[in-house]
Amino acid sequence: MGFSGHLVFARSERPLLEAPLFGSTDPGLRDDVHEWRPRPGGWQTLQLEQGIWEDEYLFALVEGTGAPACVADVSDSSVALVTGLDTSGHRWQAWLNLDNAAALLVEEPEDVDDVSLWVTTPEFEETIRRKRAELDAEVPADAEGALVWASAAGVQAAVQQSRIEELLRARETFVEELFDALLDELGFPEAAQSSPQP
Repeated sequence: MGFSGHLVFARSERPLLEAPLFGSTDPGLRDDVHEWRPRPGGWQTLQLEQGIWEDEYLFALVEGTGAPACVADVSDSSVALVTGLDTSGHRWQAWLNLDNAAALLVEEPEDVDDVSLWVTTPEFEETIRRKRAELDAEVPADAEGALVWASAAGVQAAVQQSRIEELLRARETFVEELFDALLDELGFPEAAQSSPQP
């Protein structure tokens, strides 16, 4: 079974868990937290196993740290929705592992009695294909938003937007690795060892 929870990426001179957000909100946010290896410049990633991440937490984190931040809502290590916010209020979102995102987002018809049978039909495959095409059409704007956000964070990505688009369309067994690679590609300084701590 993969990881389900949140990956929180932000900059802080102190350990990120000491940010006001984690002391003033749901105590569950502090439970089962794993710190990834920090990146130079105070950039840190927390892997939150428990607790409910509310949308306003990202705003509080950006306000509290005075720097852009993002959070990835991960489901079973197979799909993630990344939401980024900068200090001016610019917000962007992008799905990672688009095939899995399409399967997650597709709505079953109201006349379906048994979902397990519907997912084996050509109609299901066509519905997934259409949803995947919709998500794919959003990738250029998602990539542009991510680059604007990274620029606001003060990092200079030498990579072209096309490389970010390629990454947003990529597939990895563990979506956490895709999230880490996205941060690398956006120009954030790499951690001494890019893999998360066990």
